[in-house]
Amino acid sequence: MEIELQQAGINDKPVLRNLMELYNYDFSEFENSDVDEHGLFGYRYLDHYWTDQGRYAFLIRVDGRLAGFALVRTIHDGPGGVINSIAEFFVMRKYRRHGVGREVARRIFDLFPGRWRIAQEASNLPAQAFWRRIISEYTAGDFEEVSTDNEEWRGVVHTFRIKIPDIL
Repeated sequence: MEIELQQAGINDKPVLRNLMELYNYDFSEFENSDVDEHGLFGYRYLDHYWTDQGRYAFLIRVDGRLAGFALVRTIHDGPGGVINSIAEFFVMRKYRRHGVGREVARRIFDLFPGRWRIAQEASNLPAQAFWRRIISEYTAGDFEEVSTDNEEWRGVVHTFRIKIPDIL
């Protein structure tokens, strides 16, 4: 199985928009969201991935076929501080439990060394289990997990740091 992580260009936006509908359909189970009058969930931040600095969109392919996407953000956190974050992460059901998500997550972590924060909704237990396992493997257990339940966020947040490799 050949897994590709391809940065999405502006011409890929319609494809990403379509995949986002599949993602939001799956996610509606945890977020209790509904489609609009046109039968779409939509994603109000999609355009920002081609207009704002610090946003990166990736398509996932398996054996040349579309299999999902990942949206990554780098957020400035005070003077000189940057935190990387997975904004959205989707692997189509057909490709789940075959190591696709694990491999894509590892490649993304490799592309963005530094501090990371990955959050999951409180009700999305499968995502919590996935990220806990992947982050634990990648960091050899060197991460923090915090459950939050307040006005701003109800869920689990994983934080960790990926060191920049020493180059001789």
